Amino acid sequence: MAISAFELFKIGIGPSSSHTVGPMRAALEFVTGLKASGAFASTESIKAELYGSLGATGKGHGSDKAVMLGLEGEAPDLVDTDSIPERLAAIRAAKRIRLLGEKEIPFLEREHLLMYRRESLPHHPNGMRFTAFDRAGQVLASKTYYSVGGGFVVNEEALGADRIVPDTTVLKYPFRSADELLSLCRTHGMSISQLMLTNESAWRPEAETRQGLLRIWQVMQDCVKRGCEREGILPGGLHVQRRAAELFRKLSSQPEANLRDPLTTLDWVNLYALAVNEENAGGGRVVTAPTNGAAGIVPAVLHYYHRFIPGANDEGVVRFLLTAAAIGILYKENASISGAEVGCQGEVGVACSMAAGALAEVMGGSPAQVENAAEIGMEHNLGLTCDPIGGLVQVPCIERNAMGSIKAINAARMALRGDGHHFVSLDKVIKTMRETGADMKIKYKETARGGLAVNVIEC
Repeated sequence: MAISAFELFKIGIGPSSSHTVGPMRAALEFVTGLKASGAFASTESIKAELYGSLGATGKGHGSDKAVMLGLEGEAPDLVDTDSIPERLAAIRAAKRIRLLGEKEIPFLEREHLLMYRRESLPHHPNGMRFTAFDRAGQVLASKTYYSVGGGFVVNEEALGADRIVPDTTVLKYPFRSADELLSLCRTHGMSISQLMLTNESAWRPEAETRQGLLRIWQVMQDCVKRGCEREGILPGGLHVQRRAAELFRKLSSQPEANLRDPLTTLDWVNLYALAVNEENAGGGRVVTAPTNGAAGIVPAVLHYYHRFIPGANDEGVVRFLLTAAAIGILYKENASISGAEVGCQGEVGVACSMAAGALAEVMGGSPAQVENAAEIGMEHNLGLTCDPIGGLVQVPCIERNAMGSIKAINAARMALRGDGHHFVSLDKVIKTMRETGADMKIKYKETARGGLAVNVIEC
């Protein structure tokens, strides 16, 4: 199975790639499939059932909203985020929904959108089932999907592949491990980003890949900008105050502070991460990198590169994202990027690892140093639990992205001070992360039934 860099960086909406982006894609695919099969015209009702982590924290993560929007024909990368509240209010007021924006049918959430908090489907914690009925109540179609992290969706006909249709594209330089990746780089005298760029040519011309990655970068910049402008209380009931706008004003009003305190640079990195994750928590447009819960880390470190590293340019941005994607693919292939499956080490930990390796490359690191930086980034996130208070992607998620960004920068700097030789390999740390996730109690895997989620009183 081949994975493109663009599968690691999807443009979507907050607050969760597995709970929002994935369900929206699945709902859209289901109703599109009804039309393709000829069952669309006879469909008079649809039931959506969400299980496991989707059922436990779906309300806080916006899964209900995502399903309704997907049924109406919306895609995560194209939906008008400003129109979402009005759209949902209309569906709820009328108790009707327009499938693909064309066919109107009854829709009552308490009957047609069910969340099972303590019941799971067999193959993954993020399971969902869609069923279409005719006027007589007979089943026209039923399909089960799994949202396996990062917006990836798999149906039961494609189990074992992390997308709705497995990608069998033949790559020039296929790799399944960091060891294979480094070996290919040595053999062909290539950097990791060069090797990835060559592989991406299996899907599209090089110019399109570069253009697409720069579009991803633009969306990341737009997200930071919006996060630095918006103020107020985040939705969901925790009454979490947005902080990025105030921090931006303080940093911008005292540029000379950098002369007194060189660590002010870290304040800016914190700002970038906070801005993105506050936008994510508010349901705004973000880039899954590789998930929404960890969406602030890669953009924050990329902003650090672009604004603080001499000689930074668009070519470096492309190389950064290609390298980050290569590292993300290793986790996707050999472990998981789903908080519901392995805890937050699979989200913030993976994003930290991706950003650390990518920064090492654009700062002149060898493939071995890049691999070392990525390993450091994950090694010190092993065991990180996913315990969102109230089932919302706010506390501790927003600050956790800021901390992951700083950790990624330090990991890259440590690796660049060495020669690439180190004790623990990236492959070994990925294997350890997978095993740690398997051993982790379910309550620490995005269920809001453990950790901070139960030890901090909601107010």
